[in-house]
Amino acid sequence: MVPNDLITVDSEILGGTPVFKGTRVPVKTLFEYLEDNYTLDQFLECFPSVTREMACRMLECSERVLLSATAA
Repeated sequence: MVPNDLITVDSEILGGTPVFKGTRVPVKTLFEYLEDNYTLDQFLECFPSVTREMACRMLECSERVLLSATAA
């Protein structure tokens, strides 16, 4: 699962949409950028409040969840 120190879900921030902690950037936006063939660097340039470490950790956590679900 994604660590609590990586995302925030708060009804006062974008109506409860999961965002990168300390930002107003929805986590979904990272995946949308990658799906649309933007690079991680392009995403980070557009959303400077998200650090490279945060984005990479999100991708690593998502990979672990996906792979553990398929192994079950």
